[in-house]
Amino acid sequence: MSETLKKKKLPVGVDLFENIVEQDYYYVDKSLLIKKIIEDKGAVNLFTRPRRFGKTLNMSMLKSFFEIGTNPSMFDGLAISQEREICENYQGKYPVIFLSLKGVSGLTFAEAMEKLSFLLAAECIRLSGSLAHSERADADDLDVYKSLKKRKIGTVGMQSSLVILMRMLHAHYGKKVILIIDEYDVPLDKANDNGYYHEMVNFLRGFFGEAFKTNPDLYFAVVTGCLRISKESIFTGINNLKTDTIADERYDEFFGFTDEEVRKMLADYGLSAAYAGMKEWYDGYRFGRTDVYCPWDVICHCDQLRQNPAAKPKAYWNNTSSNQIVRRFVDLADATTRTDIEKLIAGKGISRKVVEDLTYGELEESREHLWSVLYLTGYLTLEKDSSETEDGKVRLVIPNREIREIFIEKIQKWFGDKVQNSTEALLGLCSFFAGGDASGAEKLLNTQLRETISYYDSYEGFYHGFLLGLLKGKADWIILSNRESGNGRSDIQIRCEDGVTGIIIEVKHAKKREEMPALCDAALRQIADRAYAETLFDDGYLTVWAYGISFYRKCCQVRVLRMEDPLLIKL
Repeated sequence: MSETLKKKKLPVGVDLFENIVEQDYYYVDKSLLIKKIIEDKGAVNLFTRPRRFGKTLNMSMLKSFFEIGTNPSMFDGLAISQEREICENYQGKYPVIFLSLKGVSGLTFAEAMEKLSFLLAAECIRLSGSLAHSERADADDLDVYKSLKKRKIGTVGMQSSLVILMRMLHAHYGKKVILIIDEYDVPLDKANDNGYYHEMVNFLRGFFGEAFKTNPDLYFAVVTGCLRISKESIFTGINNLKTDTIADERYDEFFGFTDEEVRKMLADYGLSAAYAGMKEWYDGYRFGRTDVYCPWDVICHCDQLRQNPAAKPKAYWNNTSSNQIVRRFVDLADATTRTDIEKLIAGKGISRKVVEDLTYGELEESREHLWSVLYLTGYLTLEKDSSETEDGKVRLVIPNREIREIFIEKIQKWFGDKVQNSTEALLGLCSFFAGGDASGAEKLLNTQLRETISYYDSYEGFYHGFLLGLLKGKADWIILSNRESGNGRSDIQIRCEDGVTGIIIEVKHAKKREEMPALCDAALRQIADRAYAETLFDDGYLTVWAYGISFYRKCCQVRVLRMEDPLLIKL
């Protein structure tokens, strides 16, 4: 193991190739992507992958390889440097326009266009060395270029900006232009969230259409995004569009880290002992025929391990990914959806039809689209060695432990929030508890459990949290969790608004349905034996209801006992 290699910084949050090379970061070599793109010769190449799988870094690498004036030594020692003929014919030979649209967002269409104008101005400034005083470019085009650079151009002008910049670069260098657009679908996603979706579609139709469709100044284009949304009609008439999704095999190893690459990285840093945990948490994605890890997670966790070899894996990807699309589907979900999610969390697969070219406008038309969105955005993957059935269905599974944790912590919580927003049910439950009505509370809780989701290895803490979430909506109750009382800690203690009624709840988790009645009784005995009601009586509460509640999967049993103040009994 080289000590020099071991000292290299890990590129956490660094997604520009030139920065990785110039600042001596560790780099997992994906440079043969260049060779593959040249060999395939697609005029417009669209790559769709989930967030944080190396799209931006790969696009930046392409720019650094092809662009006129870049330093060829950046690729020394990389696999592509061994391809002599490709390097001689293509490296540093073409003008390049590179735009990442991931920042083009806003609460309004005007705000999004403002951000795009800054982006275009920045690219004009980057290209100013060749275009600002070009004697070969058309004078009218030069005027538009100057307006773009100073951000003194309207939406219509911005729609034609790519065509004009490409025409100028072609004229100046005598070479056709390579156009790279990263995260092309982010403006559509944000527009859909904020109510200006159709305006954004109309803009992008012109912005992309003019640049890609029968453009004599285009050598080839590479476009990346999360969803394949060709039906949006933003690519209308572009017959040369070549799409590569996570189901395709041609580029399967270029986005994400392979097992071999992860093993090498860990070995390079002397961290091979962490391999099993890395694989359990971050492997499992199936792109084409290749199993890949999420590179963001691997880099982040490897960086943590360098600082603390005992660091435990955690969900890094979740903190960088937008969950808004998934959240909207939870609000539309039905009982079948909840059951399917429970199966997934339990480690089982589900058979569903995946639609890869959904439009944002179609996403919420059907609950079934949930599975396509979860698959395309990285929450689900294809089950290994499964194949498409005659009716077009595939087997979907949760890829790894990180995503399973996200399902448990995020998606399950959203279902719980949906239940807790039912004011009528909340008030009914509180009324039953305050009145000593075990039968009413049991019936309503079972209804609520059917509306939320649990998972097959549910534990006592989950049900404890489920109850707390429901009851805390009662703002005028004082609700205490795991608070010392008597000779121990009661699960839940409630002081009702009337100042005289108290409630104690003890929760038990049954591993078998037939255990439920006995566990209810055990809970009541625990409340009595450990004198959990003592503090309530000491504070002047006259009526204290003790509830023993046992849960098994999506059902519960409730038993109640009215507690007596020992002092009053003695008197």
